[in-house]
Amino acid sequence: MKRGNHIRSNKQSESGAALLIAIFALLLISVVAIAMVVSQGTDSALAGNYRTSTAGYYAAVAGLEEARGRLMSKNPNCLVSRLTAPNCPNAGFIPMGTGTWPSTVLPALQLTDVRYILNPGSGETVDPTSSNPNYYPDKEYQQEFGWSLSGTNVLTTPSVWTGIGQTGPQYKWVRINSVTEHALNLDVDNDGSMDTATMLWYDPAYVDSSNNPRPGLLPKPLVPQPTQVQALELTALAVMPNGSQRVLQYVVAPFVLSTQFSNPPVPPAGTPQNAGFPAALTLAGNGVHFTGPGTSTFYINGNDPCATSNNLVYSVAYTNSNDVTLNSPQITPAANYLGFPASGPGSPSPPTSPGVGTVNPLPANPMLRPNWMTPSGLDAVVQDITKSADVVLNGPVTANTNLTPLGMTPNNPMTIVVNGDVDFNAWHQVGYGLLLVTGNLKWDPDANWEGLVLVIGQGNFTSTRGGNGGIDGAVFIAKTRDASGNLLSPPNLTSSLGAASFSETASGSAKGINYNSCWLNGTPAAPGALTYPLTYKVLSFREIPVN
Repeated sequence: MKRGNHIRSNKQSESGAALLIAIFALLLISVVAIAMVVSQGTDSALAGNYRTSTAGYYAAVAGLEEARGRLMSKNPNCLVSRLTAPNCPNAGFIPMGTGTWPSTVLPALQLTDVRYILNPGSGETVDPTSSNPNYYPDKEYQQEFGWSLSGTNVLTTPSVWTGIGQTGPQYKWVRINSVTEHALNLDVDNDGSMDTATMLWYDPAYVDSSNNPRPGLLPKPLVPQPTQVQALELTALAVMPNGSQRVLQYVVAPFVLSTQFSNPPVPPAGTPQNAGFPAALTLAGNGVHFTGPGTSTFYINGNDPCATSNNLVYSVAYTNSNDVTLNSPQITPAANYLGFPASGPGSPSPPTSPGVGTVNPLPANPMLRPNWMTPSGLDAVVQDITKSADVVLNGPVTANTNLTPLGMTPNNPMTIVVNGDVDFNAWHQVGYGLLLVTGNLKWDPDANWEGLVLVIGQGNFTSTRGGNGGIDGAVFIAKTRDASGNLLSPPNLTSSLGAASFSETASGSAKGINYNSCWLNGTPAAPGALTYPLTYKVLSFREIPVN
């Protein structure tokens, strides 16, 4: 009897334990579930913030890229004046330089010239000069320059998105202006002060990292060189629906190919101003090979038909007179080479009639800038052209397949880059603009090209066929890469290019290569291959914290 009572007592003392365990388990599960819900909410919030922040970033980048694109005269919504018709919709929005080319096709903003591209949303007002916080004021300008917008020359124009009535990226405005050391908080000339009154310019030759925190930028000199162009600041404000803001900024400079390769002043005396390349055909480098032409009707002509005076340049020029291989049965007699004769570089004045002579070395002070005499320098030029090209093709390329559909015209010259080999066989058409080939160029003399042909990379130009076409403008050949595509390692700083090669071995007639400054620099009726900026190169990029 006592044993039975003891069993019942134990059962009574354990009653409810399972319930407590179940409640505790449910409580634990609830805590875990709540933590998961909170974590999921936090993750969603973080993802949302990241998505909004990223959208704001790319919206601001879109604004910067719209401004950079509209600084190009070939843009249908351009903001600059140009020589050729039709004029830009906003011609005069960005003041251009005066005097002689190329200043006339380059921006010349004064220190207090401020330009805005406005991109308001539906029913809203965007006024960066206002103090009304609802109008998206430009709070950054005064911090950079030390004075308010009220004393500046402000012009505004609508965004392309506003003009077509479509909802585009959610940036509110983009500012375009000149730039100073104080605005960038950067002492570019290392004089210990942040200049507030001197605008900055860009020169590709001004690259001394030991004395210049930002190579290429320099205070505007008293007498700017033709290689120097004005640096511009582009600033974009993007505002998202939740109110978050992003402010991004570029410093850009126009990339004008003609300012990259020519050393001022242009020697020898009598060379046409703005002539660009020093010869109809230029071979840069060491151990260059020149073969041809194989027919007496193939001319390499330095007699510029576009110049009214001083119209003689070299026919063929090379940069190292002590290291060149000539294999040309037509050099003697030399009637195939029109332009400066052998004594031309030393003449006190240019010949009065086209001279004839052998292939000419460049004078002691060559017309090519140092960056056009090294593999790395020319490779940088190739990269800049590629980034600005209208069309980039990966070789091997055949002209009939790849170039025919492009629709090039005299009023629509194009910048075309072929990464690899290109074959013009059986292409009996006309190309206009700038052609850059990094591989081997196989030319069909039935083809015509009006403009500039660069063969930089493998540096090999061959022609084995006859024809009635030719090249009007100039040809430049340089070998910067080996057969495997590796950049040549410079043995020293001044002599590092490989053996550029030109070979024309066809029989039969052909027009040849004829120097023509109109097709290089343009005329009032048509743009040239070198006349206008190919792009606006981004020198720096930063994000500005929003207060």
